Amino acid sequence: MLAEVQRSDKTRSRDSSYRERASKNARWHGTLCWRRRRSARRRHLAARRERRAREFDMTTSPRGEAPAAAAAAAPAAAHFASVCVYCGSSAGDRPEFADAARSLGAELASRGSRLVYGGGSVGLMGAVSTTAHANGGRVLGVIPVALEPVEVSGGSVGEVMVVEDMHERKAAMAAASDAFIAMPGGFGTLEELLEMITWQQLGYHAKPVGVLNVAGYFDLFLKFLDESTARGFIRREARAIVVVGDTPAELLDKLETYAPPRSLIESLAKENGGGGGDAKK
Repeated sequence: MLAEVQRSDKTRSRDSSYRERASKNARWHGTLCWRRRRSARRRHLAARRERRAREFDMTTSPRGEAPAAAAAAAPAAAHFASVCVYCGSSAGDRPEFADAARSLGAELASRGSRLVYGGGSVGLMGAVSTTAHANGGRVLGVIPVALEPVEVSGGSVGEVMVVEDMHERKAAMAAASDAFIAMPGGFGTLEELLEMITWQQLGYHAKPVGVLNVAGYFDLFLKFLDESTARGFIRREARAIVVVGDTPAELLDKLETYAPPRSLIESLAKENGGGGGDAKK
């Protein structure tokens, strides 16, 4: 009887050990599969980015040249090849906002300028992209993986570039564009606009940056810039970076004739006789 109990205990012990090992193996296998899928996804995105880089020449300047110098050396074109538009994923509280987005999309298409935007078809982003596409314009939507599902951003039109995250999205949009326009929007729109202004101020690019001031939406923002300039936080030459227009045609005309000011780095170097200095951001 005792021997049978001992054999039963040993059997239960072996079964328990087997189940434990099987559970560990299953967890390990699941983790391995997840890691393999994640690695495959990253390789796929990296390969796609390389293809896009070759297609759109996403290098902002030739090797060995400063971005501003490269842009200054490039021949001027009648119209921009590509224009990046930052705007809200909401339509706002006034019909003028969506009307202006549709007008901008049509104007870009009529000039033969490709629209570069954040992808999807909701809010003002959808209004500008669908109108540009409907008028025969080229459209490139750049969207992160997390925002790609249709239930989040709606269906995109034209060509779509899927990237890993928001940082990569902004870099790809900037590299693929010759000019930038901000329309009414929220935090994201303002952050993207200010980044392009800052990059030009520092001389990282010489591409024009404009604000489509629909129904006076940016009046308080422009007043803030003026106040910051008056108080010494923004240089007067840098304040001129922001080009303002009330209609798409007016703004695009101004952007196409825009000449960038001397960069902050160049100004500081000249003031300090080639030495360094603290930059106002």
